Amino acid sequence: MSSLMDIQSQIEKLQKQASDIRSREFDSTVQDILAKMQAFGITVKDLQGGKRRGTKARGRVAAKAKAPVTGWRAGAAKKAGASKAGAVVAPKYRGPAGETWSGRGLMPRWLSALVANGQTKEDFAIKP
Repeated sequence: MSSLMDIQSQIEKLQKQASDIRSREFDSTVQDILAKMQAFGITVKDLQGGKRRGTKARGRVAAKAKAPVTGWRAGAAKKAGASKAGAVVAPKYRGPAGETWSGRGLMPRWLSALVANGQTKEDFAIKP
């Protein structure tokens, strides 16, 4: 059987080998990636955006970007962009064990159980 020190020594050797291989292959891998980016017209901005886009989508996006948003649509666009997804909302309800609920989404189990036992949501409303 191998001792712990033997295994750790093997691990160090393998990690050094992996590091050497990585450094040797780094430049060729970067060149390969750059060639593919150039062939497909991919920019750094495309990589950072996280959205996939095809040739059809590119045409639609470009056409929409050229048309200015005016009238009532401009107000709707501002309102839609103003909200933050996942924003923290102050709790509106507090349970007997200190649980809280903002009043958004599905009613939590603790509150559902209490309502099923005859109490109301308003019994647990946090008073301002």
